[in-house]
Amino acid sequence: MSLENSIKDVIAKKLEDGTIEKLIGEQLEKGVVNALESMFRSYGDVTKVIEDKVKSVMIPYLESYDYSEYIVKLDSVLVDVLKNTALDNKKMLENFKNLMIPDEMKTIKVTELFDRWMKYVKENVETDGLEVCYDEGPYYEYVDVRFEVEYNEERSWSSVKHAVLVFECEHDEKMNVEIGIHTWPKYDKGEWTIDRHSIQDISSLRHLDEFSIFLMKLNQNGTKLILDSDSEGDEIKPDKEPEASFS
Repeated sequence: MSLENSIKDVIAKKLEDGTIEKLIGEQLEKGVVNALESMFRSYGDVTKVIEDKVKSVMIPYLESYDYSEYIVKLDSVLVDVLKNTALDNKKMLENFKNLMIPDEMKTIKVTELFDRWMKYVKENVETDGLEVCYDEGPYYEYVDVRFEVEYNEERSWSSVKHAVLVFECEHDEKMNVEIGIHTWPKYDKGEWTIDRHSIQDISSLRHLDEFSIFLMKLNQNGTKLILDSDSEGDEIKPDKEPEASFS
C-alpha cells in the first residue's frame, strides 16, 4: 500500500468514527472565543459600540441634571476651608506671586543686598528685651547689624572659589542669614553666583519670609552678586513702636 493510500485510509476511518468532526469542533470553539475576546478588548469593535451607547445615554442625562443642591453644599464646604486656612493660603499665594514676578536685575551689589536685608530686619526684628527711648519717642533702641564675607580655603588646583555671606543681627538670631556663593574667576570677571535656593513642595511657600523669597528670585533669574565690600556694620531702629508709658 502506498503512503498516499495509507493517509486516505486513516482519514476515512477518522471521519467514520467522528474524530475529525470533534477536532474541527474544538478548534472552531477556540476561534470563536478568541474572536470574542478580541472584540471586547479596549480597542475592540464591540467595546467601541458599547462605549458609544453608554455615552449616548449618560451624557444627556448628566447635562440635564440639576446640580444646584450640590453647589450649595460645595459652597459651604469651601467657606469652611477658607475660614480655617485663609491666613496660611494668603501667605502662600503672596509668596508665589512675588516669586513669579520677573526681576530684570542683572547684578546686585552686596551692599545693596545688605540694605534689603536690613529693611527686612527693621520690619520683623523681635523687640522683647529692647529698651524704650523717649527722646523724640517713644521708640525702641537701635539694634546692631552687620555682614561679612567668609571666603573658603580652596585647593590650589580648584578653578572655582566658594564663600559664605553672613548677615547677622546681634539682638535677634532669627534674623540671621547665611548665603552660599561661588565664582569661576577665569570666566565670571568678579561676579558671584548665589547658590541655589529652592522649595521642596508648593505648600512650604507659606513658611518662607520675604527675604528668602527675594534670594530665590535672584537665584532663578540668574542675578549676579558683586562684592563691593567684604564687611560692614550698621544700626537700625525697629519699625515696631512701643506703647507710651508715663509711670
